Amino acid sequence: MPEYLTTRELADLLRIGERKAYDLASSGEVPCVRAMGKLLFPRADIIAWLNASRSGPDVADPPLPPIVAGSHDPLLDWALRESGSGLATYYDGSFDGLTRLADRRAQAAALHIHEDAGFNIRSLRDAVAEAPVVLVEIGKRQRGLLLSPGTTGVTGFADLAGRRVILRQDSAASQRLFDAQLAQHGLSRDDLDPLPVCARTEEELAIALHDGKAEVGFGLVAMAGLYGVQFVPTHSERLDLAIWRRAYFDAPMQSLMDFLHSDRFARRATEFGGYDLTQLGKVHHNGASG
Repeated sequence: MPEYLTTRELADLLRIGERKAYDLASSGEVPCVRAMGKLLFPRADIIAWLNASRSGPDVADPPLPPIVAGSHDPLLDWALRESGSGLATYYDGSFDGLTRLADRRAQAAALHIHEDAGFNIRSLRDAVAEAPVVLVEIGKRQRGLLLSPGTTGVTGFADLAGRRVILRQDSAASQRLFDAQLAQHGLSRDDLDPLPVCARTEEELAIALHDGKAEVGFGLVAMAGLYGVQFVPTHSERLDLAIWRRAYFDAPMQSLMDFLHSDRFARRATEFGGYDLTQLGKVHHNGASG
């Protein structure tokens, strides 16, 4: 299902006529928004409205799969392995992670979505409304242009025209930010010479640059030292972990959270470089329902 339903899609979901769907919106009985003279229904809010209307005995929620989805971060990925939490990973970008979180195909998602007023909160609310999900900060990290060894003449986005670039998948928050930065400099992907395949993790991107397959990629400074590539800083961003509240208190997630607050994790962050863990553990959103 799309993030916002049309009147027709709402009617199909509720198995009612389209006229009845209009009447529900007009009377204020269902959550809706009006944009450009058109009625749209936030999918997450509609699901929450249906759940609130349910009667009968309480039924236990199905178990959440022990999966952390979303953005690939080398430091968090290392912590997931070293903590012994037993949590599996599925990295396909922040926006894919939000979808999997909302559909309960993951119990947590790593996010670094740049928003006008900050990071991640609006996007999380758009995906799950006020569902019982907590958004916990992992840390700040430095992002910018990674350059293959020997590449010169690139000091910012304005210098990327005609360059051989490795992109990320469209569901990655870094790719959407990269596209927005190109647009601000009067460029688009058509002005680049992109590789035919994208890098699905930060590590894949750095390896491609190290091997000389591309000249430029948009990645983390933490990868620069590890793979011997150059770094041009452009952005600071916040990496958060969005977690279903009932999974947060389970043993696997508690093992991970305990490890994140360990001296060993702090030392590893220093070794990687480009991380600021000052606000590690700060809660930026805590869904009210549930």
